[in-house]
Amino acid sequence: MEALITSRGVPLRVASRKLSSVSANFSCLEFKSYHCRSGRVSIMNHPKLLRPVTTSVQPQELSALGNEGNIVPSKEIMDLWRDVEAVCFDVDSTVCVDEGIDELAEFCGAGKAVAEWTARAMGGSVPFEEALAARLSLFKPSLSKVEEYLQKRPPRLSPGIEELVKKLRANKIDVYLISGGFRQMINPVASILGIPRENIFANNILFGNSGEFVGFDENEPTSRSGGKAKAVQQIRKGRLYKTMAMIGDGATDLEARKPGGADLFICYAGVQLREAVAAQADWLIFKFEPLINSLD
Repeated sequence: MEALITSRGVPLRVASRKLSSVSANFSCLEFKSYHCRSGRVSIMNHPKLLRPVTTSVQPQELSALGNEGNIVPSKEIMDLWRDVEAVCFDVDSTVCVDEGIDELAEFCGAGKAVAEWTARAMGGSVPFEEALAARLSLFKPSLSKVEEYLQKRPPRLSPGIEELVKKLRANKIDVYLISGGFRQMINPVASILGIPRENIFANNILFGNSGEFVGFDENEPTSRSGGKAKAVQQIRKGRLYKTMAMIGDGATDLEARKPGGADLFICYAGVQLREAVAAQADWLIFKFEPLINSLD
């Protein structure tokens, strides 16, 4: 997800189709209780039964980027990719074709208001946590509304992502999801892809005893500016990986490439082409097939 990048983003045309042969069996809802300033809150940890949706994407013309130097990776970059021990994925506009908070806001009847606030925020420098709080306050999703959304709006996966994750896991490469979005919406995605729950770093919507919205968990690293980079550093320090890659579409994903974090940043522009981010990527891709094929 990349809501606040100030560079020009070029949306790509996306058409969806349902997967009739794929279904995901999910366990029942689980809740955890937390204490905060406003009292006890509950976090929904798992959605109900969902059926995934796959998508087809019309790639943006390469001429829009104006820099094709990183579309064909160098030998050094290719060697790094082939030696990677863990891969971290952004979720919104990367693993999935949607921006989760905007979709949830639209479902709750506040899509226009949230989009307008986001558009204003893009004109200046706004801390991620401030932007997240402001947008959530515009529609304050209740637990029942989130449950309804998850039932009626199954995840729309980017084409090729299931194959890529399957290939990584077959090669004994660990996979993580790191997102500024919400666990409630990312858990079903992880279940479809076979990614362990402990490999998710994302935000939590907090609910009161009656299921009312009370805020978000400010203790999650991804709830703050620079949070994705800190999450990657935390993973690397804890698991002692020698080589890590970050795959995403936005500036916060690019930030994860730093000492002690990701060695390699791959910009996925199959949904959104953000020119300033793409220009600084080690490898720019519009489909996941080049990554899959290079692991053979």
